[in-house]
Amino acid sequence: MSLLRVALILLVVVASTVVHVVPLLVVALVKAMLPSQRLRLACNSLLTGIAESWIALNTWLLGRYTGTRVEVSGVEAVQLDGHYLVLANHQSWVDILVLQKVFNRRIPLLRFFLKRQLFWVPLLGLAWWALDFPFMGRHTRAEIARNPELGRRDMEATRRACEKFRSIPVSVMNFVEGTRFTDEKHARQSSPYRHLLKPKAGGVAYVLDAMGDALHGLLDVTIAYPGGRPTMIDLMAGRVPLIRVSVRTRELPAALLAQGEDGERAARARFQQWMNGLWQDKDAEMARLLDAR
Repeated sequence: MSLLRVALILLVVVASTVVHVVPLLVVALVKAMLPSQRLRLACNSLLTGIAESWIALNTWLLGRYTGTRVEVSGVEAVQLDGHYLVLANHQSWVDILVLQKVFNRRIPLLRFFLKRQLFWVPLLGLAWWALDFPFMGRHTRAEIARNPELGRRDMEATRRACEKFRSIPVSVMNFVEGTRFTDEKHARQSSPYRHLLKPKAGGVAYVLDAMGDALHGLLDVTIAYPGGRPTMIDLMAGRVPLIRVSVRTRELPAALLAQGEDGERAARARFQQWMNGLWQDKDAEMARLLDAR
């Protein structure tokens, strides 16, 4: 029965993706040919509506046929027309579905910074392009040290994306750890956190520097799986009984990025220290969500 459920869910999700992506691409192509900025902005609402419809169908399908219960706290104060920076821990590809379920039609459509290689994912890569999801190289520190131009390219890609985001309601999503949590990665990092990898402040700092004055707030999201970190197959097979999500609205720390007399390096250090403190709080919140009865 689990295999049959997985097959049927996958079939419906693929069909839904085709049904939604085709009109999405048509609207995106029309938008690209329009001479007026006002008309192009009007197309954004239609593109967002198509994406939200696709997300709503997928989340309803999974909620209806998997039996997974999602407990959410802290979403009462969010706004549909806001500009948010959303930060979350990352354990599984299921995280993305959870975030979409929690925030779809409650805040503006989540935009993720994606690896450039994901552009070639069938259908979805074009859909992400049509929705102005930014594609980046995601280079390692060692690669950037050997070739600093790679880092400058990612900074420029972030700046261009944020310039687009200024003109529309948007939620910029960032998995601050930069990769999914595994016990091996946790040990390799010697992470000081029990349930999390070390946070990387660079991407968050780029976004705040580019559009901090256009953002309304920061949403600090903690996702916990009391039954263990699941795969997508686990979710579709009905093997994830409970997911807990905590959303905390925080003030933007843009002032920490301002360079004082001590210079840019000191400003970066202050911001990284703030991120470490945020992650310490998140680690405690993660423990609470995992242990709650």
